[in-house]
Amino acid sequence: MKTAALSLVCVALFAAGSMARAASLNAVDKSFLRTAARIDMTEAHKGQLAANQASAADVKDFAKTLVQDETLAWQHLSELAAKTGASIPRGINASKDQEIMRLTSLKGDRFDRQFTREEIAAEQQAIAVFKREAAHGHDTDVKSYANSTLTALENDLQLAQKCAKAGKKS
Repeated sequence: MKTAALSLVCVALFAAGSMARAASLNAVDKSFLRTAARIDMTEAHKGQLAANQASAADVKDFAKTLVQDETLAWQHLSELAAKTGASIPRGINASKDQEIMRLTSLKGDRFDRQFTREEIAAEQQAIAVFKREAAHGHDTDVKSYANSTLTALENDLQLAQKCAKAGKKS
């Protein structure tokens, strides 16, 4: 009985600590975590779509890399959210995402061109969001996550740019 009561107290203290940590996150850090979750999920979804619909081998390879990078980023983000007690979205509604819906209707070279064009813009936007958090965020763990994810985002941008250049040559 004493062990059960002690376990309940430990769980309650842990939960209180997570809630206090979430309460200590400022609005900018909380907003960043939600935005990062949406970016990870959307980009992974688009990568899966491209792995299935792209016609060029380099675009398919990029798509697979994108899925791996965004899935890993999502896993780290989920761990960070659990650690800080922050609430992040757990899914996206792909049918309400205009870019995803536009890509769904394309095939072949048209798909490849549109996908790489959108990915260049998406990666540039994500890099800006992550750089801003790394430079101006409040929570050190959130800033560290943003900073550590930047390398993968920059690599993905370079891959998208290479795919776009190769697509223009063919």
